[in-house]
Amino acid sequence: MVRRGLNPASAPPNGFGATLPGGLFLAQVLLGILWFSRPGAHGAPPRINAEQAAQYFAEARELGERDRGELWGHSLLGPILLVDPITRQVAANLPDREQRLTKTGEVYVGRLPANVPMANTAIDWAGVRWTMLTLPLPENRFRRRILLAHELWHRIQEEIGFPSSGVANHHLETRDGRIWLQLEWRALGAALIEAGRKRKAAVSDALVFRAYRRSLFQKAAEEERAMEMHEGLAEYTGIALGGIPNVLRWVADHNLKEAVAKPTFMRSFAYASGPAYAVLLDRARKEWRKALKPTDELDALLRVSSRLRLPADLAETARSRARNYGGQELFIAETKREEEREKLLAACRQKFIDGPVLVIPLQQLKMEFDPGELIALEPRGTVYPKIKIIDLWGTLTVSGGALLESDFSKVTVSAAVDTRAKPIAGDGWILELSGDWELKAGLREGDQVIAKQSQ
Repeated sequence: MVRRGLNPASAPPNGFGATLPGGLFLAQVLLGILWFSRPGAHGAPPRINAEQAAQYFAEARELGERDRGELWGHSLLGPILLVDPITRQVAANLPDREQRLTKTGEVYVGRLPANVPMANTAIDWAGVRWTMLTLPLPENRFRRRILLAHELWHRIQEEIGFPSSGVANHHLETRDGRIWLQLEWRALGAALIEAGRKRKAAVSDALVFRAYRRSLFQKAAEEERAMEMHEGLAEYTGIALGGIPNVLRWVADHNLKEAVAKPTFMRSFAYASGPAYAVLLDRARKEWRKALKPTDELDALLRVSSRLRLPADLAETARSRARNYGGQELFIAETKREEEREKLLAACRQKFIDGPVLVIPLQQLKMEFDPGELIALEPRGTVYPKIKIIDLWGTLTVSGGALLESDFSKVTVSAAVDTRAKPIAGDGWILELSGDWELKAGLREGDQVIAKQSQ
């Protein structure tokens, strides 16, 4: 599942929403393209009609009615906005409060303004809190229902006490972070397909691998918990309500196995770990959701429910049990990957730190991005290979990489090639400035910044 990010909001992502330092909000995902019944931009033929949109709305309504608020004590039903990311046309199941949408048959249609990012997320627009979805939705009915319920949950998560989160989890891009996360996933996979004592033993192994990984990184437990309570619970909601015949097998065969193929685990890991712990908790302690708090740890709940204890010699036990899950081969593969990553990081430092660079301040950040390809560039921040940023100064569209600071105070790209061009462009990026902003020389020779024009 591809995820993208979005915009300012509450405590927050991607997801995708996610809370960032300074109250920024990461939205969620771009999964595809939606076309409506009337012609799109430049006379493009319709790819999907209002009737199809109405069918999606009916399917979402069916999910909510089937749940009846039982999963989280709150109805998932609410306003849904389908978006075509090329034409920016939208279809909604309910009217907005600013009369921007027009009723056509069973749906309401209109166009999304250019300053509103498009993503699979929860978003406030035209006076309404929407579940936004970009299409086409998955053709597989189970995956489609999972996505629908996932995003419906994001719209209500703040109401039921689970704040959004956009923490980066940079430690999951390191060799040791990746090794022990994958070992945890392998043990969780075994627990999902086994039963009785074998399941309990596999759960014990997963808990050991998880605890050992977190002992290696100072903020690992806090950051992983925040993302699992954000994306993990959302994905679990989709799986729990998706009508899947065997949810344990689904999580093992899809969430966990597909997670390994992701180029980075930093933001995507919770789609695997969260549902795995949650569906195991469903079997061990059915009422676990009723008392769940955002500060709880899913692994701790499962450990207590399974009557397990972590060993005193955590490191030795983890290394010993890793042999049963292909630990040695994984160590070799991840060591090789780490060597390649160091080369990539060196190139990123040269491009975005050593310069020459263009530094752009961030004040009212809105963004769309793909979290599957992020690069942790410690201690500065995260490199986004592809990203679109909208702020007070205009729009930055990046296809060749951009560095966002950890505090989201600025974004850095390579220096502009032609400072007089309109729009301004550089190596893999285009910057369209609003009328009262301009490009200026930076502090270092060759560096550039943008600032408001002198009065």
